[in-house]
Parts: sequence; structure tokens; C-alpha cells
Amino acid sequence: MKNKTTTTLHDEIKFSDRAPASKAVKEAEVWKLGLDVDLRNVAVAMQCGRGAISLGRKMSRQQLLEWVKQKVGQGHSVYTVYECCGFGYSLHEQLVQAGARSLITTPMRLNLERRRKNDRMDGRELCARLSRYLDGQKEELKTIRIPSRSEQQRRELGRQREFWKRQVRCLENHGRALRIEHEHETLEGGWAGLRKWKRLGPQCSEFVREQLEPVVSQIRAAKAQLDRLSERIEALVDKQDIPIGLGALTVSLVDGEVCDWHRFNKRKAVGSYTGCCPSEHSSGGMQRFGHIDRHGNKHLRTLLVEAVWRLLKWQPNWHARQKYLEKLRIGASLKKKMAVALARQLAIDLWRWRTGRASASELGFTVAGARGQCQN
Repeated sequence: MKNKTTTTLHDEIKFSDRAPASKAVKEAEVWKLGLDVDLRNVAVAMQCGRGAISLGRKMSRQQLLEWVKQKVGQGHSVYTVYECCGFGYSLHEQLVQAGARSLITTPMRLNLERRRKNDRMDGRELCARLSRYLDGQKEELKTIRIPSRSEQQRRELGRQREFWKRQVRCLENHGRALRIEHEHETLEGGWAGLRKWKRLGPQCSEFVREQLEPVVSQIRAAKAQLDRLSERIEALVDKQDIPIGLGALTVSLVDGEVCDWHRFNKRKAVGSYTGCCPSEHSSGGMQRFGHIDRHGNKHLRTLLVEAVWRLLKWQPNWHARQKYLEKLRIGASLKKKMAVALARQLAIDLWRWRTGRASASELGFTVAGARGQCQN
């Protein structure tokens, strides 16, 4: 009798374990995927509902997309997350088209304790963070806004211009180094120009001139491409009134980096996006601020700092200049720090101006047509 009772209870336990499982198959499941993206493959860690997280396995992009389509077609929900990297947003777009709800987070150190790191472990940690994020712990992931295709292409114009600008500088420095090494003489700025090279070429030895001539042609081609990009970028704000000293080129480049000024709903968000906010290490009654955290768009930060130096000269009525005027007169070291603080304020003022929260005159700017300004 005892054995019969034990067998009956054992059967009941087995039945109770099977019943929810068969019921769960009929219900919609929530799949959470942490992705570590490589050029060819993706390390995928999965979690179904609140179950255990798999260690992660390598899949091709096509295999991943087919798996997502299959699960979505069966009525399940699929959430994915991966870190923003140099592969752009093509995988995100493909996942969304397949029916997944895709998130992209800023790059981060996923595990602060262990000194071990590989693709499978990163995918697993991303999956764990995604699970907590969906439970309401929004600090687990720092999700980013995904720009549209048109916004990506406009932003790329400015970054391609910066690339060609660096190429010109690199080639000019290469020519100077070549002549210094072989003749102990240098070359002046813009030495590859038509007039300057016509004068400087005969001054070089036959060997140096022979080596510099291909460099000259490359510099001129790079400058031509740089000019074409500059004209195309300036044409985007050709009919707008621009603050004097800021320049049509800078305004267009800043707009391209921000993508959409209306994405920010408060001034602190604008300042944070520039990366010009001070770092902080405070505890109790002690408050300490350090150098800027640089957690933002580095391209935008560079544009803003360069623009500040021009505005200090061409916009004497700018309200931020009046605020920091006394500190700007103290010394060169503090002046550089104030330039960074003014760059953050400039971003906030541009946000107010471009979203219609304040006019240029209310901010102390003197405006003129884009064509009537000095070159950037």
C-alpha cells in the first residue's frame, strides 16, 4: 500500500511538471537576445521568459534573422540588444524588419569584477542587462536614438569632410618631412598650391622634387574633394540667417551631428550630449568636480569649441560672453576652461534657437545671410 501511494504521488508530481509546460507552448513567449556583433558572425545569448540564460552560440546574420522571423511568425515576442559599434545600424534595421524589437546601447564595460572577456560572455551579460531593463531597471542599458537613413547620410557628409581635411594635413606634413630629411629645409603652409609650388619646386633638389610631385597631385585632388563637400554642406542652410562668426558651414555641420534638435526636451540633455559636463566625485558634504567627462559626441564637441573662439570676437553681445567676460581676462589657462564651458552653453543656445524657444536676437546674436558671412 505504501508503494502504491508513493507511486501515485510521484505520478502526480510528474503530471504537474508537464502541465504548465504544455500550456506554455500555446501561450506567447518573450525571447530576450543579447548580441555581440562581429563582421561575419553574431554571438547570441538567449533567455525565454524568466528562464536560464544560455551561454551563447555563434550564428551568422542570416541564421539569426531567420530564427527571429520564425519566432515572430509563431506569435512570440523577440527583444534584442547589442552595443553600438563601427558596423552601423544595418543589423538593427534588419532585425526590425524581421519583427524584433531591437535596442542599441552605448559601449560599456559589461563585467566590472572578472578579468575574463569573450564574445559569448559579453552576449550573456547583455542578455542579463536586457532582462533587467525590460523589468523596469532602465539604468541597466544606455540606449541610443537610431538616426534615419537621411540623417545618417547628412552626418556622413561632415565626417567625410573631416577625413579629407586630415588627409590634406597628413600629405603636407609628409612633404615637409621629406625635404627636412634630405635638404634640411622645410616647406611653408599650403606649399602644394599652384603659385607656391611653382616658386618652391625649383628650390628643391631633383630627387626631392621628383618625390614631391606625386604628393602635390594627391593634395590637390584631396582639396578639390574637400571643397566639393564644403559647398554641398553649406548649401543645406544657404537660405537661412546665420549668426555672424558662426558660419553656414559650422551650423550645417552641427545640425548634421545632432540630427534633430527636437529630440531634446530639456537643456541638461543637450549639455550631456556634448560631453562638456564636468566629472564629479562627491560624498557627504564634500563636492568635487573635475575635467569634462567626454561622454558625448566628440565631433560636435570639437565644432562647438572652435566656434566659441570665433564668437568671442564677432559676437560681443552674446549673453554667455557677457557672463564669463571677467574670467576670460584672467589668464590663458582659465580662458581655455571657459571656452569649454562656453561650448556647452553654445549648444544650449543653438538648441533654443533651432527649436524656436528663443530668437537669435534674444540670445544676443547678430545675424546675417549665409552668403554674406566670413568663411569658417
